[in-house]
Parts: sequence; C-alpha cells; structure tokens
Amino acid sequence: MEKNRVHLSIENHVGIITLNRPEVGNAIDLQTAKELMDVSIFCSESEKIRAVVITGAGNKFSVGGDLKSFANEGDEIGSHLKSVTAYLHQAISYFARMNKPVIGAVNGVAAGAGMSLACACDLVYASENSKFVMAYNKIGLTPDGSGSYFLPRLVGMKRALELMYTNRLLDAKEANEWGIVNHVVSEDKLMEVVLDLAGTLANGPMNAFGATKKLFYHSLQETLESQMSKESLLLAERANSIEGKEGISAFLEKREADYLKH
Repeated sequence: MEKNRVHLSIENHVGIITLNRPEVGNAIDLQTAKELMDVSIFCSESEKIRAVVITGAGNKFSVGGDLKSFANEGDEIGSHLKSVTAYLHQAISYFARMNKPVIGAVNGVAAGAGMSLACACDLVYASENSKFVMAYNKIGLTPDGSGSYFLPRLVGMKRALELMYTNRLLDAKEANEWGIVNHVVSEDKLMEVVLDLAGTLANGPMNAFGATKKLFYHSLQETLESQMSKESLLLAERANSIEGKEGISAFLEKREADYLKH
C-alpha cells in the first residue's frame, strides 16, 4: 500500500507503517494525517495483518506537527488544525481500538504529536539514541494526538504536567524508567527486535489480544465491581470462541496452539 507520506508494507502478517517525510523529521501535516488515518483503517480491516508496527523513515520517529504548513494557513490556522487533528485522532482511535497489537518502534526524536503517537501504541521499543519531548507549551500550544489521555496514565499526573510545563527532554533510558517505553534497544537492532516480537504476536490469539486491550483501557473508567463483571463476561466469551477452544485443547494436548488456522 504505497502512500506519499505514509508507507505500509506487510511481512509475515505484520503491517509495518512508516511515517515517510524524513526530510522534515516526519512532521505531520494535513496530508500525512489523512494518509495515516487511511492506513489505520486498512490495518484494522485487513485479514492479512495481525500485528502492526509504527516507525519513522530516516533518523527520527516524528518531530510532531508541521508548524511551517500550519503557519502558512494564516488566519485559517484554527480551521486547518481542526482538520489535521480530525484525521490524526481518528487514526489513533483505530490503532487503540483494533484487535491487533500495535508496537511503536521509536528510532529517534519523538516530539509533540510524535510523542503522543508513541504513547498511544500498545508497546513501545526505542533505540538508544531516541528522545522524547512534549514541546507543546514551549510554543504556546496544548497537546493533541491523545497525549493528554495516555501520558498521565503512563507516568502519573504530576510527571505529565512537568513534561508539559518544562518541556523536559527524556532520553530513552529515562523514558523506559518512567514507563513510556517498554524496552531500549541498540539502533542497529531496533527493527529486528520489534519485527521478531510483532511476528510472534501475529501468530498469537489476535482476538484475545484485542479483548485484553479493551479490558485494560476500559478499566481506567470502571469501578472494581463493574470491571470484574466485564472480566467475567469476556472470559466466558473467549473460552467459547474458536481461539479459546484451540488454546485450551493445545494446552491439554501439550502442543503449540495454531491460531492462524483458527
């Protein structure tokens, strides 16, 4: 699936999404946001894709919004940003809601909306040279791309506000310690490690992954009892599903489950 600003390739049931504007640090403009939404829809619907990886071309993940293109809109900048965020936010919503695991492979700077996009991934692996910064308040703006939703949930409210107010730059090690990144990997091994993980997940129980993702995200708004009620309902549903029956049978028969054929 070739796009001008966002590229999608499929390998071993893994959809690899590459933000493809390396000449501007993979900055997100209106066209990039729209293409990202189109790709997110394709990934959510395609039966060929069972796991998703998001990364950036060149030596950066994404520097965030394309401020130059925004400023060119003059007095129409407000309307323009509503269009950009409409596409970007829909893309992130699809990534967060799809059954397929979504892994961010942060290969350099993740700033502004780039950091927000990374935070929205289910798992994040970062190269040793990666940097994370929210950057919005520095230029008098507020976060978008789900940053105000996921960041406080990942690091806590006070740390999230510190990152916003001070524009503190986190290196990969700090981002890992703060819970933004799962693992830090050497630059030359990043994609190899991420694709190996994505391939393993693509062979796993995709619908169980999706149900688990929904449970975890919904838990943030539920009481203990209402969350346990959801757990009970989904557990019974999954046990009676084709995936669940295969998984239980494989366990009892002491063999590896084959979820691709079920």
